[in-house]
Amino acid sequence: MSEEEEEMFEEEEDAEMPQMEPDQPEEGEEQRPEGEETEEQEGEEQEKIPENPLTVEMLPECLSLLSKTGEGLAHAYIRLDVHERELTNINILKSYIHLRFVDLSKNSLKDISPLSALTRLLVLKADFNLLTSAKLDEMPFLQMASFSNNKITSTEGCNHPMLEHLNLNNNEITNVTGLNPIKLSRLHTLELRGNKLETSAGIYLPNLKNLFLAANTLKQLEGLERLPRLTTLHLRENQLEKLDGFSADIINLQYINLRANNISAVSEVEKLACLPKLRALTLLENAIAEEDEYRIDVLIVLPKLERLDKDEFTEDEKNESKELAVTRAEEKKLAQLSTDRNGCNSTHYKSICRNYIVLVYRETTLE
Repeated sequence: MSEEEEEMFEEEEDAEMPQMEPDQPEEGEEQRPEGEETEEQEGEEQEKIPENPLTVEMLPECLSLLSKTGEGLAHAYIRLDVHERELTNINILKSYIHLRFVDLSKNSLKDISPLSALTRLLVLKADFNLLTSAKLDEMPFLQMASFSNNKITSTEGCNHPMLEHLNLNNNEITNVTGLNPIKLSRLHTLELRGNKLETSAGIYLPNLKNLFLAANTLKQLEGLERLPRLTTLHLRENQLEKLDGFSADIINLQYINLRANNISAVSEVEKLACLPKLRALTLLENAIAEEDEYRIDVLIVLPKLERLDKDEFTEDEKNESKELAVTRAEEKKLAQLSTDRNGCNSTHYKSICRNYIVLVYRETTLE
């Protein structure tokens, strides 16, 4: 991965995860429990949303891109853009089977099942709605689907054979289930930022290249060995203390973002040494990054690393790490020899003691 691509991914995460200040109660206003306030607000929100279905009258200004259909004897519009129209119902779309590009973003939709009739659909954007599920019938040509900023609780129902990019950022998913590795053989990018995942288990996608799991509550990594083609892994803003779960089977992983986790020891970073192609790593906002010899220590355990926290290692750093690595190896060897020598002396002493006891016993018996 190039430095430009790495910075692009960093900028995307910064843009998608703004830091929000908590609302403060006004003077004299009683502050209610967080959960209670949320439920009340949701109830009020649902009551305020009036029915606003997509109608035939709206469609002319929303349809575009005329294209041939069938055997080329007829034409139909294949692009629909109805974003930000406060829509609550899209049942009318069942009849528009030739649509290939659909943008439903920023509405109040709770159900997109009518889209299952659009078997020619290529691109779907349904961000910023009120969806609790992304489930659709199998769409034979769907290549990109985005459902970010909804209330989706499950990854079920996303098995579309041509799907390459799936975005489920900022939802309420607690675990990954139902992703079929056979049907999703073309999926190369999976985005699950800003959910409620505690583990990476359930992501068995052999051809996946980019995995975004930032801003979850990850405490452990599982199943990564099932992602042999993974090149980019974003784990920013989670709760990882250990870096168990990495394997030499992940032969293509080049970049890992571990910013703002709970990594405090270089011994954890050393667990990444099994990754043959790892070249870039981000560890900012971890306890380990506060150590004086942080960059050198990381380079010693990961000598093939080229960039740490976006900065390339200098020649001076590389030379220093090599010298320090040799020094530490010699110290470790001397310490081991000392331990072995002490062990030998201890064994010899025990042998002498045993021989003395046998001798005393024999003399006592002869008397």
